[in-house]
Amino acid sequence: MSRIGEIEPLELKRRIDRGDDILILDVREPEEIARFPGPLNLPMGDVPSRIAELDPDRETIVVCHHGIRSAQAAEYLASNGFERVSNLIGGIDGWSATVDPAIPRY
Repeated sequence: MSRIGEIEPLELKRRIDRGDDILILDVREPEEIARFPGPLNLPMGDVPSRIAELDPDRETIVVCHHGIRSAQAAEYLASNGFERVSNLIGGIDGWSATVDPAIPRY
């Protein structure tokens, strides 16, 4: 059973526009194209060694290319005490398709 939430790109956009206090954690590699607006970039492989840099009490939404790595990273965070963690459904690709077509799809 999953311990993480899921959020659709349009809902995340509404929450960003509303000014909600959320951390967007991008777990893609730095060389991956299509920058997501304003997230903390922490490649998935670095999450375990840098988890202390993250606030387990802050709502965190994890993103990647299609939502698979981010779901794994979100599950990892949840298993380490992060109770307010969600995965962006469809990742940056879904964001580009539904929210911001100016972000390249790859």
